[in-house]
Amino acid sequence: MSALTDRSEERWDDGFIARSRPRPTGEGPDGDDGDDALVRAVSGAGGDGGKVPAPPPSPEAQALRTRLDALRQLVGLSRTRILDGTSLAEAGRVLDEAAARRGLSPQHTVVAIAGATGSGKSTLFNALAGVQISETGLRRPTTAAPIACSWSDGAAGLLDRLEIPGRLRRRPRETSEAEALRGMVLVDLPDLDSAVVAHREHVDRVLALVDAVVWVVDPEKYADAVLHERYLRPLAGHAEVTFVVLNQVDRLPGEAADLVLDDLRRLLDEDGMALGEHGEPGATVLGLSALTGEGVGELRELLGQFTQEKGAATRRISADVDRAAARLHPLYVADGHSGPRIGEAARAAFEDRLAEAVGAYAAGLAAERAWRRNAGKACGTPWLRLWRWYESRRAPRSLSGLAALAAIGRSPGAVQAPAEEEVTARQRVEQAVRIVADEAAVGLPEPWAQAVRETAVRGAERLPEALDEIAVTLGAAVAVPKAKPPRPKWWPAAVLAQAAMTLLQIFGGLWLTGQIIGVLEPRLMPPVLLMVAGIVGGPLVEWACSMAARGPARRYGQDAERRLRQAAAGCGRARVLEPVAAELLRYREVREQYATVARLSTTRQ
Repeated sequence: MSALTDRSEERWDDGFIARSRPRPTGEGPDGDDGDDALVRAVSGAGGDGGKVPAPPPSPEAQALRTRLDALRQLVGLSRTRILDGTSLAEAGRVLDEAAARRGLSPQHTVVAIAGATGSGKSTLFNALAGVQISETGLRRPTTAAPIACSWSDGAAGLLDRLEIPGRLRRRPRETSEAEALRGMVLVDLPDLDSAVVAHREHVDRVLALVDAVVWVVDPEKYADAVLHERYLRPLAGHAEVTFVVLNQVDRLPGEAADLVLDDLRRLLDEDGMALGEHGEPGATVLGLSALTGEGVGELRELLGQFTQEKGAATRRISADVDRAAARLHPLYVADGHSGPRIGEAARAAFEDRLAEAVGAYAAGLAAERAWRRNAGKACGTPWLRLWRWYESRRAPRSLSGLAALAAIGRSPGAVQAPAEEEVTARQRVEQAVRIVADEAAVGLPEPWAQAVRETAVRGAERLPEALDEIAVTLGAAVAVPKAKPPRPKWWPAAVLAQAAMTLLQIFGGLWLTGQIIGVLEPRLMPPVLLMVAGIVGGPLVEWACSMAARGPARRYGQDAERRLRQAAAGCGRARVLEPVAAELLRYREVREQYATVARLSTTRQ
């Protein structure tokens, strides 16, 4: 051992490797010193902090950048509308970690070696480094904290991100084999099934940040439930950056190693992890013995090729985005939904309910009656018009007396009718808003359906009051117009005909009166016929005018109803339909962004 130490001091004295001295008994690998076979990299090696100029992005990196931008917009548009904050938090974490990793050295690939107790991961770590860096032995757990070994400079920023202190950063033995791994940063993790909680926390934290993982299993525990259910199954989408190594194959006789490897592949397939066989992208599975060196060279060659491709970080982030997109899928995609919109039928039904709430139909009927009443006044007989004038003069006094009597005998329950009508109108409006919101939310994912309903409810808060104001102002003006309705062209002729009938009555009456008093020659028949013609002709003209007035009166009432309906519909559109349509438009925008996020990576395409 001393000869090896002397040669090591002569060969590794390059300013980056610190010489080691014998470790006192009981001092662990986390201490400030190590044994003769333990070497340490100078803390912060690579003064650039891990940030170096990035090469031109590959098509896979460009596709990933597009997906990350879409995910960032997706999270921003959905933050106030998604009820499941956990999924958005996971997407936000992916964005933060992606930004942090892309800001560090793209020339390095961070690979973690993970495994259960006794799997031999530390032995494999030392075999790849060519020198004993991580402590091995029968005592469990042996590795208490992550230890890193960097094959080139410039990885300090990456190691800082992993929170690996300088005293646990190492350099490998400089050999021709080590040159093939230049650019790789290898991290030895504590046992994933360690009884110490802090050790498992180290594993979970580092696994979320590294670019690739080498899972080391042994023939006894390769089917361990903790490994498959807690790690391999959730990370099945990260198959392209996963290596699964069956260690200790030297303990398996004959063809037993091949049988165990086949069973391991079967378990990985059940976990949903794609296997990189026949040139397809996926996890790499192989057997080796870190103790004897069998298969270690093959793994070193695979890791070297994997590192030189410099695409592990992009694939890892892309897999994280895939995982986040899968969790967001129920929030943005509803099966069978052709497209969010408010249909014409739903709009028409909503406007009909609002028109009913403001009494548009009743107002139209009132306007029609007012038009016909004006027609009757214009075309009626003078005697009838005189009688109506008398009744109108007499009505205010009668109504005032009736109002006084009503005030004297009014009971507390006598004023409930207007309140009940107001409550009924409010209920109609709320029902109309609820129905149109439910129809607009049909087929939407539940968070967005809830957002649509809440938007409709917020818009309808003051809608009943606004409709009441329309009913009071426009409705009253329509029902009892201040200006007289427009008269058709035939009204003057009807008025002249009615005047002629009146003149016939007057002339016949005067003629008959003259005969009675002896002024005129008695001829009874002509004046009587004139009077009868006037008396009968007047009502006939009035009846004919009333029949002719039906069409214009109906059109006038329909126009009044349409104006009131349009006013109510405009109020409903501004307060309910347009905000709901804006919410649906926002959903379409985020759906498009989600489609970009959920798109498969360039490698898988």
